[in-house]
Amino acid sequence: MIIGQALIAGNPLNRRGKAARAWIGCTLLLLTACVKHLEFPPLGDPLPASVKLEIPPSIKELTIRYSDSCGQLQEIPLGDRLQEALREGIQRTFNTTFDEGASDSSTPDYVVQVDLVDSSFDLDKDALYDRAPADLHLNAIARIRDRTGTLLRQTDIKIARRERLRLELLAKKCDYVIEPFIRDVAIDFATRVSQNARLAAGGQELAASMEQNRTSVGDLEAASASASPVLRFKAMLLDENSNLIFEGGEHVRVRVDVVNAGTRSVENVSVSLTGTPSIIEQFPAAMLPIQSLQAGQTKSLEFIATLPTAKQAQQAVIHVTVAKSGRIAALPQTLSLTIQPAGTGTDDVNQIPAPAPGFHQPQTYLVSIGVGAYRDPKLARRRYALTDAETVAAYFQSLGGVPPSNIRLLQNQKALRGDINEALFGWLPSHAAMDAVVIVYFSGQAMVTPTGDILLIPYDGSLADSTRLYPLSDIESAFARLSAKQIIFLFDGMVSKLSGDAKGKTGAPRWELDGGNTLGLIGGEDLTKGLEDDQHRHGLFTYYLLKGLRGEADTNRNGTITFGELAGYVRQKVAWAAKTQFNQEQRPLLFPSLNPNDTATSLVLAVLPSLTSSEAP
Repeated sequence: MIIGQALIAGNPLNRRGKAARAWIGCTLLLLTACVKHLEFPPLGDPLPASVKLEIPPSIKELTIRYSDSCGQLQEIPLGDRLQEALREGIQRTFNTTFDEGASDSSTPDYVVQVDLVDSSFDLDKDALYDRAPADLHLNAIARIRDRTGTLLRQTDIKIARRERLRLELLAKKCDYVIEPFIRDVAIDFATRVSQNARLAAGGQELAASMEQNRTSVGDLEAASASASPVLRFKAMLLDENSNLIFEGGEHVRVRVDVVNAGTRSVENVSVSLTGTPSIIEQFPAAMLPIQSLQAGQTKSLEFIATLPTAKQAQQAVIHVTVAKSGRIAALPQTLSLTIQPAGTGTDDVNQIPAPAPGFHQPQTYLVSIGVGAYRDPKLARRRYALTDAETVAAYFQSLGGVPPSNIRLLQNQKALRGDINEALFGWLPSHAAMDAVVIVYFSGQAMVTPTGDILLIPYDGSLADSTRLYPLSDIESAFARLSAKQIIFLFDGMVSKLSGDAKGKTGAPRWELDGGNTLGLIGGEDLTKGLEDDQHRHGLFTYYLLKGLRGEADTNRNGTITFGELAGYVRQKVAWAAKTQFNQEQRPLLFPSLNPNDTATSLVLAVLPSLTSSEAP
């Protein structure tokens, strides 16, 4: 069982006592604004009446319990979230509200009672990748009475929501990203109660307005003939992994960019979705407010949902409508999609994505090294090391905006010890400036000495002569000579012991590199096989590194991939895939440990092609 917190900092009913623990966050749905209140759909102007909201202990004390991915019991007070959302919804619906503790002399025009019938929450941690399916059900009854106690309206309020929850990144590696899911549930619940209260109090105009949003496409197009030409908008449908194949269970985003092409500001603007019911009901909210748009101003928002599972291909449509004060303001747009069964769109990471227009990082430099074969026949081959290094270089050139002249690709015979030395001690210092970002990627093998020192194996390396190996300490020395803003070291491959005592003991690998500006992401902790994925023909670590850069690591869905997002995604996915697909252990190592507030976590490594040049960082 679960749910996360979505308390309201700006609610006057809640400024005393609970305001200190109110949750303040940027909604995932409205990208252009970070506000301190819940984003309700338009509820209409407040009615000129007073109301008292009565919430029983069954809701106030409702707590959701669940086990995180580490087996630890977690508790979240769902009742607090529902209370705050209900209070704000009612406050938006009526001019005057009374606290539950108000004296009997203050008789409200209406009383809204909400009683919980039952609730349930289920979290399936063993299914569907790292995104655990979460199911939440709330069943309540809303009763609205007038000042005489006469029952005006009684309605069942039923919430049934399903969404996949990701694991938290970096700071909390065991828990799930629950807050957006809970916020949407609380808003949905409170919105339905508020709408019923308005209907009971004589607000039939809102019902008619909302019903208009569910009219046929033909009616919408007819109505749009007289629509105001001031507002223009563009709607786009984006899938989770950017392969343009919409699979059941996959996250999708409907991005809407609205521009005021007029000469005066426009108020009370909203965007709504209609269409295939099985699709529309997956969105936490089918209507989002933009409120005001100044002349010439553009605002963007996103609707996010999880596509329903499908056993066979299904056709669906999504109609996007922009309204002003409840009236259609621009010709609606229709987005068509075909939902495929899960797994249909397994993407080929070797198909290099198109670059984002206008995104360039001329101060980023990459040395990509892949060694899959060796002169020494005693060394085992790494089947996909060459492909790994080449594809990583291509991704950073395409999605990372790195100019080709800033990339050095060293493979097999061109990855001799001297070649690596020249790239690190010669080429990098002569090119990377003080504000540069330097990335060094190595796919191959490494040996560990009894003291834990790490020796990378170049093409001309030999097990019989350690002087022909490449010490990690030399890479550390090369980094120390740079005045780069940030340095990132990535390693994928097998890590074995070089030698040990009679019992075969060896020291634990010491990957940490000195320097406050150096980050490391290593394919596995301790000694590791460095699993290779024959299905996708990459090292397992590199495969998910590429998948993350391709878009799956974009946790906040803003179109950019940061180091923090990528590191969290790769560590999570590799550990999961190693266990579920190979029945082995491989846990990537991150050094130093990071938390979400560290500036290094926000370092942009890639921008997805769906962003325009004006939006690219």
